[in-house]
Amino acid sequence: MTKTLTILGGGESGIGAALLGKAKGYEVFVSDFGKIKAAYKADLESAGIEFEEGKHSEKRILQSDLVIKSPGIPDTAPMVKALRNHGNLIISEIEFAGRYTPAKLIGITGTNGKTTTALLTYHLLKEGGFHVGLAGNVGQSFARQVLENDFDWYVLELSSFQLDDSYEMKLDIAVLLNVTPDHLDRYDNDFENYLASKMRIFEMLHPGGNAIYWMDDPSIGKNIAEFTRDLSVYPYTLSRDAAEISFIQNDRLFCVPDSIEISAPRAGISIKGFHNLLNATAAGNAALLAGVKGDDLIKALGTFKNAPHRLELVRSLDQVEYINDSKATNVDSVYYALGAFDTPIVWIAGGVDKGNDYSLIEALVQDKVKALICLGKDNSKLWTAFENIVPVVKATDDLIRAVRMAKELAEPGDTVLMSPACASFDLFNNYEDRGEQYKKAILAL
Repeated sequence: MTKTLTILGGGESGIGAALLGKAKGYEVFVSDFGKIKAAYKADLESAGIEFEEGKHSEKRILQSDLVIKSPGIPDTAPMVKALRNHGNLIISEIEFAGRYTPAKLIGITGTNGKTTTALLTYHLLKEGGFHVGLAGNVGQSFARQVLENDFDWYVLELSSFQLDDSYEMKLDIAVLLNVTPDHLDRYDNDFENYLASKMRIFEMLHPGGNAIYWMDDPSIGKNIAEFTRDLSVYPYTLSRDAAEISFIQNDRLFCVPDSIEISAPRAGISIKGFHNLLNATAAGNAALLAGVKGDDLIKALGTFKNAPHRLELVRSLDQVEYINDSKATNVDSVYYALGAFDTPIVWIAGGVDKGNDYSLIEALVQDKVKALICLGKDNSKLWTAFENIVPVVKATDDLIRAVRMAKELAEPGDTVLMSPACASFDLFNNYEDRGEQYKKAILAL
């Protein structure tokens, strides 16, 4: 008898899962409470997959043998609650796709830096001669790639939401970068719940699998022994205090997993900022454990190009650098962004505040920021936090005006940095839209 598979959410992950499910013999139904993009509808129609949008047909969905939920749908959604109460099995697209590939898997998570680290790890493996795919929370969906390719390795960027609905998939290498408060609205406003979700990445390793983590993070450290029992552990740190631990010293990155030691100068690593030196250490460990040779790794560290909207240089104009860091949607990300520059900064920030604690960056802002431009519909919290710290504070709800303000305030040798610390949906569709509009405005100067 044919089993039924329902996909909740018609985005990239949902459509990929639907296509893979159809290929594996499931009777597939896609249900999206919002709108499905035309290109995804075409994919479904071409494959003969039934779908609906603007509603959930609850009676039909409750009859499903298996449900795959988009990571963007919270457990508080009425349809998800109904499925849980009914006893339906709900899994992630990541979990589903993992059933159908023999490839080795590297999973990467963390509150900040996971996209950069996943892209860099993928780059290191690819430049090292590996047949490797990149999926998860970045690029094409894992399911679509499993259907269309036969990679030997996958690098997966994993959000806490994807980890929450994954149970049996096994990783070969797991990387945990850091854990700071974020998305707490999805975790009953309890940081411990969010932390437990991130730590689950180590539970997804094969026995004896490789666990890479930043040992200086106090949140990770207090639970690490419990979560990495029966695993091979590879911590990294800012200062060398034990043998066989990767570390950063004198502006050099040292990776030493399994007694393989490589040393890379900071100047030879293409991504800037001290936080990216940490990301490169994590990625370097993962690549070496996967089998990349040291010489290939060092060379590839110098040729990597980061994702758009993450400390992206848009242009230099009148000896002022304009930087797009639209992906920085929390205070922790802004902390690292401000720390990446030694020049005076004209900082553009704001949007939808997610319960930010700006006191965490007060000292850094006071030291580095010469002017703040608050960009959002409600700038009151940001303004109040910094009006007595930054010499010049202005506010607007118009991006083009914000860019023009920044140009007027910036002097030769300064940096104009858009690093918002906030979500984007008061004025933009998403952080990508915000970043693209910012770049367009900069290029029009």
